[in-house]
Amino acid sequence: MTRLLVSGVFLVTVYSLFGLHPSLSPLCGPLLLLSAARTLSASPEVMAGISGTEKVQLHAPELEELRGALQAGLESNFAEVQVSVVDCPDLTQDPFKFPAKGLCGSPRITDVGGVPYLVPVVHKDKEYNMNTISKELELPGAFIIGAGAAPSSIIGMNAELVPLVLTEKDGRPAVNGSYFSSIHPSSGQCLQEKYSDRFSDCNFALLANLYACEGKPGKVIEVRAKKRTGSKSLVTALRTALEDRYPDKSLALGGTFIIQKGKAKIHIMPREFSACPLNTNDEVNNWLKHFEVSAPLICQSVLVSRDPGLDLRVEHTHCFSHHGEGGHYYIDTTPDSVEYLGYFMPAEYVYRIDRPKETHGVGRD
Repeated sequence: MTRLLVSGVFLVTVYSLFGLHPSLSPLCGPLLLLSAARTLSASPEVMAGISGTEKVQLHAPELEELRGALQAGLESNFAEVQVSVVDCPDLTQDPFKFPAKGLCGSPRITDVGGVPYLVPVVHKDKEYNMNTISKELELPGAFIIGAGAAPSSIIGMNAELVPLVLTEKDGRPAVNGSYFSSIHPSSGQCLQEKYSDRFSDCNFALLANLYACEGKPGKVIEVRAKKRTGSKSLVTALRTALEDRYPDKSLALGGTFIIQKGKAKIHIMPREFSACPLNTNDEVNNWLKHFEVSAPLICQSVLVSRDPGLDLRVEHTHCFSHHGEGGHYYIDTTPDSVEYLGYFMPAEYVYRIDRPKETHGVGRD
């Protein structure tokens, strides 16, 4: 069945000084409004209520310049740091086993939906499709990774989603390598499953922070960090390193990292949405189920140094493992022994899709 969706034909460059958005300045680059009609294939309910897509060009320095900024920033949080520009490893191989080889080619990020669709009260109608999202990103066939919420209407419960999708293009079917983590109904422990083992779609719900590219090999930023000496997680340390080096610009990184040694704190949302409104961070944290999980953990992360007026979640990371543990990553819990190995790329654009009209800052840790 076809569904008429809001999408991109009408293109205009504007700045906040013209009154479009009070928090967007010319320093953030152009805001491109994508807001006309396109006919796309989707299930009857998927993305039926999507609003406009906003596009902002990000500052994307050369990799060698980024390498230096990240090296300097991470040294204040880890005892051993080595940031390099390297060829991206083949991500179809162990330990990743992703559906695409690399992180290169037209890199971009998107923030879809948002926490206001989850709390204080869930909006169950907010469901999206990765193949449609790739078209909204002007990159049909994109390789998409990141962190989001699983589609409860399909899997029958609430769960954390670790998206790993090579989207469809020119008759090539999508390849869904995603994982989802839920609370085991009897043991109360983490239950991680491969999405394609049970389901054949490429849907997600409520919210997602995603990195998209052509999935090609190429040069990337490699980050090696050992023995955390500061209070920041690896993701927060990367983000604040960029924020400190480029205080008046918006930069974003997307990619994957492995916690090679140590343990980490994660959360998993309960199988049932909250029956009561969740209005504070304490209420959200009390609703979530927290766990300590063991390396090796493979994480997908999206981070933004500075929100260019789009109500972005500035960092979001989910992880999976080949031993059955995964969820929403906070920080390692073994600073003396932790070891990280990551691969990242700077995004050229951010796309804000279906931004909530009513927003808040609750539940974004």
